[in-house]
Amino acid sequence: MIIQDMFAEDINRKINGVIKVDQDADDVIEQELNEYVITRELKKHFITFFNYYGDAFDQPTADMGVWISGFFGSGKSHFLKMLSYLLENKEVKGIRSVERFRKKFEDDPATFMLIDRATKGPTETILFNIDIEGFSNKDKTAVLRVFAKMFYNHLGFYGENLKVAMMERYIDQQGKTEEFRRIFEEKRGKSWLEMRRVFAFNGKFIIPTLMEVLDMSEEDARSWFNDKTATEISIAQLVEDMKAYVDTKPANFRLLFMIDEVGQYVGTDTDMLLNLQSLTEKIGSECEGKTWVICTGQEAIDEIIKVRADEFSRIQARFKTRLSLSSSSVDEVIQKRILKKKPEVAKKLEEVYEQNDSVLRNLFTFKTDIVDIKKGYAGPLEFTENFPFVPYQFIIMQKVFAEIRKHGNSGKHLSGGERSMLSGFQEAAQKIQEKDEYALVPFFRFYDTVHTFLDGSIRRVIERCQKAADNGDGIEQQDVDVLKLLYLIRYIDDIPSNLDNIVILMADDIRVDKIIMREAVRGCLDRLMSQNYIGRTGDTYNFLTDEEQDIQREIRDTNVDTASIVERIAQMIYGDIFTTKKFRYGKYDFAFDQMVDGITVGVATGGMRLRFLTVATDAVEKTDYRLMAESKGNEAIVVLADTPYYESLESAMKIRKYVKQRNVSQLPKSVQKIISDQQDEAGKYELRAMTELQNAIEGAQFYVDGEHLEIKAGNAKSKIDQSLEYLVAHVYSKLDLITDNAGSDADIIAILTGAVTALPGMEPNRDAASAMEEYLEMQDAKKLPTSMADVQSKYSAIPYGWKEIDIAAVAAQLIYSQKVTIKYAGNTIQPDDPKLPDMLRKKSEIGKTSISKRKNISATMMRDVKSMLRDYFDVMDVPDDEDGLIRFVTEKFGEQRDYYASLDARYDGHEYPDRALIQEAIHLMDDVLSQKKDNIALIERVLKKEDALFDNKEAMSNGIENFFKTQVTVFDQAVQFEKSLHDDLDRIAENEEAHKALNTIRLITMVQTGSKFNYNRIRELNPLMDTVRTAHDKMLEEKRAEVLETVRQCMEATHTAANGDSKVSHLIEKSDRYFSQCKEKIAELKSLALLDAMFLPMCKYKDDTVSNIEAVLTPPAPKPQVQPTQQGKEQTSVKKKIVRTYNRQVVFQAKTLQTEADIDDYVEKIRSQLKQLLKNCDEIKLK
Repeated sequence: MIIQDMFAEDINRKINGVIKVDQDADDVIEQELNEYVITRELKKHFITFFNYYGDAFDQPTADMGVWISGFFGSGKSHFLKMLSYLLENKEVKGIRSVERFRKKFEDDPATFMLIDRATKGPTETILFNIDIEGFSNKDKTAVLRVFAKMFYNHLGFYGENLKVAMMERYIDQQGKTEEFRRIFEEKRGKSWLEMRRVFAFNGKFIIPTLMEVLDMSEEDARSWFNDKTATEISIAQLVEDMKAYVDTKPANFRLLFMIDEVGQYVGTDTDMLLNLQSLTEKIGSECEGKTWVICTGQEAIDEIIKVRADEFSRIQARFKTRLSLSSSSVDEVIQKRILKKKPEVAKKLEEVYEQNDSVLRNLFTFKTDIVDIKKGYAGPLEFTENFPFVPYQFIIMQKVFAEIRKHGNSGKHLSGGERSMLSGFQEAAQKIQEKDEYALVPFFRFYDTVHTFLDGSIRRVIERCQKAADNGDGIEQQDVDVLKLLYLIRYIDDIPSNLDNIVILMADDIRVDKIIMREAVRGCLDRLMSQNYIGRTGDTYNFLTDEEQDIQREIRDTNVDTASIVERIAQMIYGDIFTTKKFRYGKYDFAFDQMVDGITVGVATGGMRLRFLTVATDAVEKTDYRLMAESKGNEAIVVLADTPYYESLESAMKIRKYVKQRNVSQLPKSVQKIISDQQDEAGKYELRAMTELQNAIEGAQFYVDGEHLEIKAGNAKSKIDQSLEYLVAHVYSKLDLITDNAGSDADIIAILTGAVTALPGMEPNRDAASAMEEYLEMQDAKKLPTSMADVQSKYSAIPYGWKEIDIAAVAAQLIYSQKVTIKYAGNTIQPDDPKLPDMLRKKSEIGKTSISKRKNISATMMRDVKSMLRDYFDVMDVPDDEDGLIRFVTEKFGEQRDYYASLDARYDGHEYPDRALIQEAIHLMDDVLSQKKDNIALIERVLKKEDALFDNKEAMSNGIENFFKTQVTVFDQAVQFEKSLHDDLDRIAENEEAHKALNTIRLITMVQTGSKFNYNRIRELNPLMDTVRTAHDKMLEEKRAEVLETVRQCMEATHTAANGDSKVSHLIEKSDRYFSQCKEKIAELKSLALLDAMFLPMCKYKDDTVSNIEAVLTPPAPKPQVQPTQQGKEQTSVKKKIVRTYNRQVVFQAKTLQTEADIDDYVEKIRSQLKQLLKNCDEIKLK
């Protein structure tokens, strides 16, 4: 049985594979109506639409928009056209459209009732493709102008030219359409409908016709005709005309705008979207459901406006009915329209399936993650319904059509619907219609259904390959078929174009031998590769255009040296796969040198080494014997397994280098796209190389420390870890000497201070300490100085590998055990030095820190010095161990030195006795402590200075120490007391006892260089000071009384002068304040001399005050009248007065007056003296 005879309908009959809304021939419409398949999905959409549409008959609505979305091949244009047939209830060859649909809804009478009810009223549809009918200049009113054009066309006007349409509408409103057309035809000789397309060239006929029909003047008619201003129409005007039109119809009348490809026409243009929104909103509000707008678009309305949904919210409200068609039911349509079998054929095909069930399951097993594509046939029914096709082909072909529209078509033919799934499957079936029931349609057959609409660069490649096959130029016919197939699936990510998948897609018979077929296809691919028709990325093959072939050839000829590839492999291994820079073993981190072949990554440390050998290394260098020998000591060698990582990486690097060499921005856009794709391929190569490199490590051979290891389990990183773990264990063989790891400086300090306790023989790191001690003994025997840097370097290297903190901890253990000596800058460092941890481990310090085997102080010396120290410091508890003893000596003598220095500081500003003795003691302490850098030298110096130390101690204790403890305060008081009396010495001298006591104080406190100070006499100072103080206090009391009496007399004199007169009260108040302050000062002063000094200023102040009072109270004497001189006589000159000033202390001498006679005698003498003084002057002034 041949395939041609299997189908219920003739496979060669004419079928409109693509539905066009403007195809209106009755034969075409009849076939479309009869063969229209209502799938399960479409039935849901019919129900949704007619529910909304039918409700509008009962309740007026503004929501009169319907949006039908669906990608290419989903049948949205066909659905729109079927709706127009149904709603208009078009009669085709005597049968109404609704009646033709009755059979299609036999199983669902309720839905048919909805359709029947909705189509009872008169309906007019305006069906058009807006992409075809729209204007080329898509301005912001483009949608409005298309609606106006189609509406006025529908009314019989010339919508292509709004000026003409508006004229026709006006004439029609006047009821003169027929008259106008008749008169025009009479004048022109041709009909108006024929000539209105060339309206501008018929002015001489139109103008007189307008004058005659509309009674216009010639001037008005000519002015209107010649007006070149574009005729504009507003949304309001257009909708007004629509409303006026539908209002002339019955209540159940509907006018439907059914517009295909609105989504593609409008796109995301904001202006056109706003125009569509405003128009639909106005139609909805004015026409109240009598005018509907039904649109199609590849995207849903909310997807189109999603970027600015807030601006277009109203358009969503108008298009409330939204139907989304998918391509999922396309197979159902094809099965019913093309592949439906005759009953007897279906039974025969079921038998074929049953006989070949297992063969078919094996034949169609794709290497893909897409579940729907993996399988072949689900059972005999699916085999019968789809034969000679396979279910996966429906899925893949939809993707092929979509991708070709994006990448491989010329112009808009394909996107405009020149090809469809329906015609594609029909033509593919026709190609094998002469074959039997075992034949299958290989996927490359679908190429012929689209090739005429492909871009020339694609067709040329296929045609050139076909020509090469025809001429036998290294290409066979099957190669051409494979090339076609590779183009079809070029952009289909769901099916990788690897060898296995290509074999399945090329299967053309159920009985095909898959193994033979595989080899045949491999041969095809090799030939196509050799002729550069296809490229290869890993195990996938790719169709190449002419430009791609040229670029592929240039990339292939680009040279990338081996060293660069190996370097990139090293980056991938150490940068992505095994990123560990230090290998952790227990609590230890081990650095290791990183190598690939002969390339070192980073800086070599000279320690352990991890080396990978790639395919770039010669096989002679990879023999077992050689690798075991090379790895001995400190190396792990990984010989990578043979996977194509090198080739993949080389391909990627060739592409990268090629792109860098090209000035891509200056190349044509098509070439830039190819290069961009190649860069994507390079990325895929690199990802593949990474996977292959990991596989190479997982399958590698490992040679570690002279042994060929068998590492069976684990991924790449795990296997490397295992090899390094083995290497560490063998290279660092003495690592296990460290049994207890230190964590911080606190652990080291704990060891140094003895906070870490353990039973003898059970100390942590005991063996490690023994090893370090032996090393230091050997260094000492060789007379070699050793620093902590040397120790750190030795024990961090092979075969130890200890951490620097653990090395420091072991050294601390030896220090605490008093087995080593630490010196820094020549000084012996004691275990309690807070900086010791830094000296043991800090990089900046370990080079300055020396460590050596300790030389112990002899037992005799220890015994002697301990005895001496007990006596000297008067203590019994002197440490028995060397470190404790040294610490005791340095602390005690250091304290004593500080004590003496503090005493010496007290001499500054004072004259204390025996400073030389203090300074000698300080020098002695410094001499002893100068040897603290060396334990033995320090003890020797203490013993050597034993006599000097005891002598000094005795000298100090006999005088000066007691002086500063008990006598210095009295001494300071006596010195200060004597100084305070310097101004009153003459008066004190008048008191013999006080004068003698003061001289004794001076003698006791006087310190003379070279003479011995008598500390015993300091006890005499207090009684002596009391004697002097008593006498001096009595003198002060007498002097204060004398001065106070003077104050009283002065105040009395000022008050007497004032005589209570208020005019001088301010002067009295000021005087009283002054003398009150004098009284306070008298009480405070402790110096006789200072009290004496107060007499003169007080008396002067009293005199000045009295003079001021007299000046206020005594008016000035009148000036004598000046007598005028007689003319001609000379004026007698005035004689100048002689005034002499005397001090009162000179005139009034100090004297004691006891009787009235004494007073009279004293006054008489003063009187006589003053009279004598006045003889020599005119006036005496006392002050």
